[in-house]
Amino acid sequence: FSGLLIGAMLPYAFSAMTMKSVGMAALQMVVEIRKQLTENPKIRTGEELPDYERCVAISTKASLKEMVGPGALVIVTPIAVGLVFGPRAVAGLLPGALVSGVQMAISSSNTGGAWDNAKKYIESGKLKDGDIVKKKGSDEHKAAVIGDTVGDPLKDTSGPSLNILVKLSAILSLVFAPFFQTTGWLVCPLNENPPPNGQFKKCD
Repeated sequence: FSGLLIGAMLPYAFSAMTMKSVGMAALQMVVEIRKQLTENPKIRTGEELPDYERCVAISTKASLKEMVGPGALVIVTPIAVGLVFGPRAVAGLLPGALVSGVQMAISSSNTGGAWDNAKKYIESGKLKDGDIVKKKGSDEHKAAVIGDTVGDPLKDTSGPSLNILVKLSAILSLVFAPFFQTTGWLVCPLNENPPPNGQFKKCD
């Protein structure tokens, strides 16, 4: 049951980390754009082109650096649970991650898409309050832009990447399953029917 709870929490922690990473990368990009516009006012008038390479470099570095944490979470968690609690805990971890991950992925994709489409709906001039058409610049559009800011990383980053979390956790667990049985520190206290001595880790 403990493994099930840990597995159910994994997609939420993973999504939080990816969402935070997107926000940090976007902030770095905004700082760079403001810096270029301040240092070179001719960019605003079109007399000179901005330094695109610096922006691309920021995006590339962030995409690699910021995924170290979420990647480590996916790789280390099943291995750590297996080493400490044995294969039975991992058998609970995987269904928890699967059920929670599928729900989170569907929710993220649908929610992010809804926020994104809400902004486009307003920009198309189809949102009306009586005879008044709500367009760009209205309070409704400003709120939709904020929602789209959250929705884009939800539907483009967190939602699709949860597929990797589920698959990689399962693959790692299958590869290391025999290793968990022979080295799990708590495998004997948690194993009601320990395997015969000599085959696996000795249970006193």
